[in-house]
Formats: sequence, structure tokens, C-alpha cells
Amino acid sequence: MNRKVIYSEVEAVLEDYCKDCFLYSTLRKEKGRNHAHKFCISQCTVGEKLKDIGHKLAGNPKTN
Repeated sequence: MNRKVIYSEVEAVLEDYCKDCFLYSTLRKEKGRNHAHKFCISQCTVGEKLKDIGHKLAGNPKTN
């Protein structure tokens, strides 16, 4: 895939799902930015989607 297409896909996901995420903002206020970020990366389905897109960008196959 073209890198520009992949970057556009990331931008679309972030804009659609992450921009005004209530859960992220609540976790950030209650437990801090690091905790909120770790939650997004490890437990949020949108974070999983972003990881999959990142694997495509890096040229690595998805690993589970």
C-alpha cells in the first residue's frame, strides 16, 4: 500500500473516533495521561485498529 493512503487511513480513524473521546478525557483527568494512553493502546478497539494500520506502515505482518 502507498504510505500516503496509510497515513490518510490513520488520520481518518483518529478524526472519527479519537478526537473527542470521552473515555480518554475521563481517564486522563482521573488517572493521568500515561494511564489513558496505555488504555488506548492496549484495551481500546480503536487502538487495536491503529496498531494494525501501523504494522502495514512499517511493513510488518500483524502479530498476535
